[in-house]
Amino acid sequence: MIKQVIKTLTTHKGTENLVLIKSEAKPSILDYAILLKPRVMSLVLFTSIVGIVMAPGSIDMVTALAAIICIGMGAGASGAINMWYERDLDEKMERTRERPIPAGRMNPNSALLFGITLIILSITAMVLFVNTVAAILLAVTIFYYIFIYTVWLKRRTPQNIVIGGGSGALPPMIGWAAVSGNISLDAFLLFAIIFMWTPPHFWALALYNSSDYEKAGIPMMPAILGVEETKKLMLVYTILLWPLTISPTFTGLIAIPSGVIIGLLGLWFIRHAIKVKNCNEHDEPRAMFKYSILHLFLIFVIFLADRSIQAYLQAV
Repeated sequence: MIKQVIKTLTTHKGTENLVLIKSEAKPSILDYAILLKPRVMSLVLFTSIVGIVMAPGSIDMVTALAAIICIGMGAGASGAINMWYERDLDEKMERTRERPIPAGRMNPNSALLFGITLIILSITAMVLFVNTVAAILLAVTIFYYIFIYTVWLKRRTPQNIVIGGGSGALPPMIGWAAVSGNISLDAFLLFAIIFMWTPPHFWALALYNSSDYEKAGIPMMPAILGVEETKKLMLVYTILLWPLTISPTFTGLIAIPSGVIIGLLGLWFIRHAIKVKNCNEHDEPRAMFKYSILHLFLIFVIFLADRSIQAYLQAV
């Protein structure tokens, strides 16, 4: 099976133009940490913890910690194989050319082996120490990111972020399944919020960093459909995101005051999208990109706070 995975991954265009890695390259521990994409992993771990906390039922601390570690390893494995596969693109982009492989600090095969090892360990441990449903969702997340997003979509279509965003939206669902052993409507809503948030977040990045993507030949939406059309889509997605963010109020997952606060945050996100649509500079897309990170973070913080308050009120 591992040989088949490697064969599938290695048969892609662009490998003939890869940067040459020095045979004596000795990666540091920091280089391996960079392969894990720590910024992405931090968001993955945070949203998965929210899924664990919000799920019905109970889970002991050891099992919860095991689930979080497995999710982290799975996210890291995806990042490592993504960097291995996209090493030709990373060499062309200013934002990524200092990563371990294009910078010549790591042999590509070491990154691939590291990623495959983490995949095996994470899924196996999830089956043994948590439950099968969570393990299946973790496996789907990993292979979704590697094969559907990285291998299939990213180099081929401007819809790469729209469809590929599913992998980044699954962690809270994995956390939910780790506790409950199943998937409910509320778990799907947590998934849907991140899924709908992802396109405007990355399109904002693409608007002010478009030259980098163009150098690498990545078909991001601004380069294919044009800047104005992308801005319209960003506004559409932020508007569609708004009812999703407050929908947990109607299912009873969070209280009405929490839903109101989240709704106000969403209106501010829409305001950013309107400003981007009406501007001709890079400042507004950059501001929207930064706020989008804060927006998602605050939504999930409010989920945690709401659950803590509800637990306190039930205890007194």
